[in-house]
Amino acid sequence: QVQLIESGGGLVQAGGSLRLSCAASGSTFSRYAMGWSRQAPGKEREFVAAISWSAGVTYYGDSVKGRFAISIDNAKNTVYLQMDSLKPEDTAVYYCASTGPLYGTIRVPNNQRDFVYWGQGTQVTVSS
Repeated sequence: QVQLIESGGGLVQAGGSLRLSCAASGSTFSRYAMGWSRQAPGKEREFVAAISWSAGVTYYGDSVKGRFAISIDNAKNTVYLQMDSLKPEDTAVYYCASTGPLYGTIRVPNNQRDFVYWGQGTQVTVSS
């Protein structure tokens, strides 16, 4: 059973930075892709970023491109989302997600429809 546990959320001023972590367990993740989505109050869940576990290929949503960076520490089975130049509109619950086990070593999602497993989320609040 895949488990994804997020941490690192909190309150930050506009222009600041936060790093989210997602500890993954319950499987061998070499052929998974991992990612992050977010959901702001009253809005639909939005794709943020994704990365292929083995090859490190990445893809970003337009709203975070150039400000956020997704990465993986294979030794720790942990996925990170470095968020810089944060804006009040980045305020949301951020969810870690993964595909299934046969997604491939290079392929990376460009939307959240390919995510199968989800964490419980961590709140990020950006004050103006």
